[in-house]
Amino acid sequence: MIFRARPIGAFGAALVAATLVPTLGAQATSALRVTSAVNTAITSAMPIVRIHFSTPETASAMPKLSVRPALATTWQQIGPSDVQAVVTGKLRPLVSYTIDAPTAVRCATRCTFTRLRTVSASVAANVTWEEQLLATLHYLPLTFTPTSPASDPAAQVGGTFSWSYTNLPLRLSSLWRQGASNVLVTGALMHFQSNHQLATTGVADTTTWDALLTAVEQGQVDPSPYSYVEVSETLPQTLILYVADKKTFHALVNTGISVSPTDVGTYPVYLRYVTQTMSGTNPDGSHYSDPGIPWVSYFNGGDALHGFIRSTYGWPQSLGCVEMPFNDAKAIWPYTSIGTLVTVR
Repeated sequence: MIFRARPIGAFGAALVAATLVPTLGAQATSALRVTSAVNTAITSAMPIVRIHFSTPETASAMPKLSVRPALATTWQQIGPSDVQAVVTGKLRPLVSYTIDAPTAVRCATRCTFTRLRTVSASVAANVTWEEQLLATLHYLPLTFTPTSPASDPAAQVGGTFSWSYTNLPLRLSSLWRQGASNVLVTGALMHFQSNHQLATTGVADTTTWDALLTAVEQGQVDPSPYSYVEVSETLPQTLILYVADKKTFHALVNTGISVSPTDVGTYPVYLRYVTQTMSGTNPDGSHYSDPGIPWVSYFNGGDALHGFIRSTYGWPQSLGCVEMPFNDAKAIWPYTSIGTLVTVR
């Protein structure tokens, strides 16, 4: 299946001013009326400022547009009396920029902005761009193909998403919603954050966006193949580990008993231990403390994949965790890094 992505479009401009500029001597033009508008939602696909003059003026006569923090722009001619400034530098999502928009201009050989008005504009983050970057870095089980080559590999561009692995279960692909937050994106982002020593929140803050853009610019793809875990509560209960496009491991497991069931759903691994003491309360109110529980990967609250010694496996025996023999837990643990999705069905 192929999904099409398009950069955000509409020019949400804020009218800044309409000012009459009188003649200022022999080198000045005749009186100009100038109207400038600022796009308060900055994208690489739309102009940041547009200016309309009452008489023809050229983009080459325009002075540099002042933007803080620094952002490279260039003026373009879009009509005999109309120019626009477009972004040529790298945009950073969630950053607020201050633009000195002209409200009065005088022109001779070159134009001068004689009065300015400060306007705030920002770069909105959006899930489709986030998905594009994560797919490019191989953190999603999808491939992003741009509609046309871009000079900046991290810039949001139109393109298509397609599944990289055809043998992954269809229930995983059913969770994908292009342009909308979903557990695939959350897990992929957590895995990226973990690899880059960031807080594994699954939410793209300014620091994460900067890291994503830098990783794409430097070609820092995920060093490990995509992995996915599926637990079936159908008797006998089993776990299947997928690595890239292959089923690489199968094990009998125990899920939660009826009074403390394992929740059905898909969840990202969020915490891991090589070994841990597990303690809590039994359904009868008594307390337990089990030291030395190995190869632990928490995926939903207190539910985790881990090793546990039982006489048999394949039916409900736990208090919500997914238990398995020690050797099986050790075998899958390297593939259940932070952000790995675990489906219980």
